[in-house]
Amino acid sequence: QLQLAESGGGLVQPGGSLRLSCAASGATVNYYTIAWFRQAPGKERERVSCISSGGGTVSYTNSVKDRFTISRDDVRNTVYLQMNGLKPEDTAVYYCAADRRLFISCRNFLGDYWGQGTQVTVSS
Repeated sequence: QLQLAESGGGLVQPGGSLRLSCAASGATVNYYTIAWFRQAPGKERERVSCISSGGGTVSYTNSVKDRFTISRDDVRNTVYLQMNGLKPEDTAVYYCAADRRLFISCRNFLGDYWGQGTQVTVSS
């Protein structure tokens, strides 16, 4: 059974940077497409980024496209989200998720496995 655990969140000032990690266990992550989501209080959960198995294709929501970078290290069984130029509106709980189907595209992604989330707060 695939399990995911996020880490790396915290309090950062506007313009700062954080790198979130999504560590997988119970299965090798290289076969799975992984996505990052975020949810702020009173708002719907939104997908911010996705990376395909093998890392060949990535996607971002428009509001983070020039600031966030998703990557994967299949040797360490971990997916990362590098967040630069953080803004207060980026404040949210960030989750990583995996589709139970192997080698699925980001276009067809469905979140079947979820981590517990890590809090990101951007404030001065």
